[in-house]
Amino acid sequence: MGILILFILLGIAAYVVLTYNRLIGQIETINNNQKQIDVQLDRRFKVFESLINVVKKYMDYEKTTLKEVVALRNQAQNAKASGDEKARITAENKISDIASHINLVFEQYPDLKANQNCMQLQEEVVSTENKLAFAKQSLNDSIEIYNANKKSFPVNLIVSTLKANLDKDFIYWQLSEEKVKEHESYTIQL
Repeated sequence: MGILILFILLGIAAYVVLTYNRLIGQIETINNNQKQIDVQLDRRFKVFESLINVVKKYMDYEKTTLKEVVALRNQAQNAKASGDEKARITAENKISDIASHINLVFEQYPDLKANQNCMQLQEEVVSTENKLAFAKQSLNDSIEIYNANKKSFPVNLIVSTLKANLDKDFIYWQLSEEKVKEHESYTIQL
């Protein structure tokens, strides 16, 4: 009888250790996904700087755009430093909105559209935005998996016992309010 109890206790201990390690792994995955977003945000800013330098001789638009992107980037960096993830997401989403409209502005400048450097940088903006969207989705997916696991029974008992290490709250990277409204109001034209 004593051996049976010992095996049951060892089984419970092994389950707790495995669950703890799995949750820590999921937390680290979320942290890594957040860092991947940071990499893409930095890349996007550098591409914007390069693009704006190329178009300087063609238009005045870049002055306003550069100032706006730099101001938004500073807001995002300050929010990140202070731990205000919602403000950071808002500022970065505004930069994404600028990126999505930049090709429309270039249509007004035929010489600029023909410039090979400009065309490559425009492609880089689009590519970076796609990579950023993928990184955001990956982060949101990893948060969803973690939250589902930590709320499930009996894992929630382990989480409540080891709150300091396992009970983390992460903010989903969401679409901007404009994008949400755009998606909600979308209708198919026949």
